[in-house]
Amino acid sequence: MNSPTTNASGQMQAIIANLGRVIQGKEDKIELLVLALVAGGHILIEDIPGVGKTTLARSLAKSVDGKFSRIQFTPDLLPTDITGINVYQQSSGTFKFKSGPVFSNILLADEINRASARTQSALLEAMSEEHVTIDGQAHPLPQPFIVLATQNPVEYHGTYPLPEAQLDRFMLQIDLGYPPLVIEQSLAIHRSSRDPVEAISRVISLDELIRLRASVDRVKVEKSISEYLLQIVTATRRHPHVRLGVSTRGTLLYARIARALAILKDRDYVIPEDIKKLAIPVMSHRILLNTKAQYGGITTANIIEEILGLEQVPR
Repeated sequence: MNSPTTNASGQMQAIIANLGRVIQGKEDKIELLVLALVAGGHILIEDIPGVGKTTLARSLAKSVDGKFSRIQFTPDLLPTDITGINVYQQSSGTFKFKSGPVFSNILLADEINRASARTQSALLEAMSEEHVTIDGQAHPLPQPFIVLATQNPVEYHGTYPLPEAQLDRFMLQIDLGYPPLVIEQSLAIHRSSRDPVEAISRVISLDELIRLRASVDRVKVEKSISEYLLQIVTATRRHPHVRLGVSTRGTLLYARIARALAILKDRDYVIPEDIKKLAIPVMSHRILLNTKAQYGGITTANIIEEILGLEQVPR
């Protein structure tokens, strides 16, 4: 008889395989995406245009039978274009709420750093509280709700850096990058005009996804593992090249996605390798370097790798 963990692991593996039919050669990035989906976190993808970010988001929504919405962020985008607005009904003399695209299960915030900080902040409440407030009234979002945001590298023309408060609400940051050359060549030869997402079928229902998320809470984190995680996090706050280390929110999200990774590996407990594997995608966007480190060519990944090498791994 299969354990609940085995069943959950099989469901996660099925979603990963389903997405791999559309986005090929990026199995490690797809795995991270599914981990965040199951852990209940939002994902930030920093990459150049045209590497399959929109296709990946649409495929994810179809895999879990969720409602998909896409917002193209532009400098003239208004907060109400995201959340919705109260519209006056002349016939009844009352206002009726017209919901915005944020009312979906999978929301693709495309090129989020092309909009102003005021518009970017319109997503903050939705990402943190899973509702939006319009004219003093709270409107709950559909469940489950996940934001998959993309941003262009900051050196691109017309970009606005995301504020620290918004960056911290993303569970992890990944980059897709170009596919391996042999796969890109195969796509050039064999890809037809048909939308590849049409080949994607539903793997699990939204209710099954909600139950899958609930199973994350049952994964055990032993005291030695939690101490190891906290040592790593604390080291980011004390490092001489770091201006701002990982927040308490980041610590909690780190522990939760580590639990999701344990489920994927068919375990009901977290091990040190889970913590180490997730360190860079979970912490890299939460660490702000000081000016000396930035001009010295040091990256947040360098800092994290250094910390992992110094902290003692529990047995």
